[in-house]
Amino acid sequence: MKPVRVVAISFGYGHAPAPRADITLDVRRHFRNPHHDPAMRYLTGQDQAVRDHVLDTPGVLRLIEDTTDLVRNLLNAPAATNQVLVAVGCVGGRHRSVAIAEGIAAALVIAGINAAVNHRDINREVLPAGTHQQL
Repeated sequence: MKPVRVVAISFGYGHAPAPRADITLDVRRHFRNPHHDPAMRYLTGQDQAVRDHVLDTPGVLRLIEDTTDLVRNLLNAPAATNQVLVAVGCVGGRHRSVAIAEGIAAALVIAGINAAVNHRDINREVLPAGTHQQL
């Protein structure tokens, strides 16, 4: 079994600070938030409706492609480490960060790089609506 070279970590800034990572993507202000749709609020980025909503947002697929390229560059750098950590954060860590982290890991696997996903906050309670304007 090949060692995991990349771990994509989803998280929510509303629960705790960003985890230690080589690359941290803050997607709170740049992409549509499924939390604002009552039909998706209690789902996660692993649910097809949320995943489609996030991945269909303009700019998300390009972000995944660019992050994949950056990871490959880090893995091939002269002082490369054994593992690259990519953290993707949204407000609650249930929607955008999950779908994007999954997308990054899938793109890396397609590129032949062994990648895994860790969803730090996916099972935490949904944050109150006001939290999303404050963070």
